[in-house]
Amino acid sequence: MHNSDVDLNLLLALDILLAEGSVTGAARRLGLSASAMSRTLARLRSAIGDPLLVRAGRGLVPTPRAAELRDRVHELSREARAVLRPHNTQVDAAALEMTFTIRVSEAFLEFLSGPVVTAVAQAAPGVRLRFAPKPDKDARPLREGLVDLEIGLLGTSAPEIRTQFLFHDRRVGVARVGHPLLAGEGVTPERYAACRHVVASREGDVVEPIDGALATLGLRRAVMVIVPGYPDAMRIARQSDLVALVPRSCLGNAMANDHPAMSGLASFEPPLPLPSFRISAMWHPRMDADPAHRWLRNMVMSVCRTAYPPR
Repeated sequence: MHNSDVDLNLLLALDILLAEGSVTGAARRLGLSASAMSRTLARLRSAIGDPLLVRAGRGLVPTPRAAELRDRVHELSREARAVLRPHNTQVDAAALEMTFTIRVSEAFLEFLSGPVVTAVAQAAPGVRLRFAPKPDKDARPLREGLVDLEIGLLGTSAPEIRTQFLFHDRRVGVARVGHPLLAGEGVTPERYAACRHVVASREGDVVEPIDGALATLGLRRAVMVIVPGYPDAMRIARQSDLVALVPRSCLGNAMANDHPAMSGLASFEPPLPLPSFRISAMWHPRMDADPAHRWLRNMVMSVCRTAYPPR
């Protein structure tokens, strides 16, 4: 028999034959007739070039070659059954020992990484989290396995990427406590436009949705400072008379002004309606069915939905 003609079904039969030491016993376990099992033993003898089981009185005993193969064949048979068995979808988080790389924005890292780290550490102390910067929406790191999970706005360059909605976000205004804008008749479009502004933009673009809304009223705001991220914009607003627009998620749970993120700052509703946006988790399809990865996704989702429940 040529190697290319080997019937791998014989592996299981050989394992049971060597374990039973009996054609009749092996036939019973495999649900075959004794004659069919005898034919299988004949095929095994031909394939291996050894009698394997020989007559000794009223029973059969293994040859030295069969005794040599017994443990190895049993292990191979066990591994083959494991490969063909449905994948276990359960995971013991406490027993996990691995590193996950999560690509996030600077704002997520500053305001939501803490709760995620705490939740993961409590459930899976052997898991290490590596937060990677997110300079763009390029899907290549997910495709190449450099990143396990990405959090943020959906990109458009990779339709095969799996996504899971986390929470709705929207922009709110922040200014230092005691800022003149927050006094008097409230935040009107005119008073807002009259302020000086700091804008967060990694690409340097200063045009935001509120600029179009102001333009319909014949108003224009003065952008004095451009910074790479929202935490930078909040820092400058806290230390100056500039005002900023930042995602609600930057302000902590329920936009509480006593939240640590709001120290020295007060939040206000923009004077004109602005569209909300969706924050999602993204991953490559090859990780979709992985139990450990699914556990991580569910953990991140739970933290985000607790911090920012659906409204």
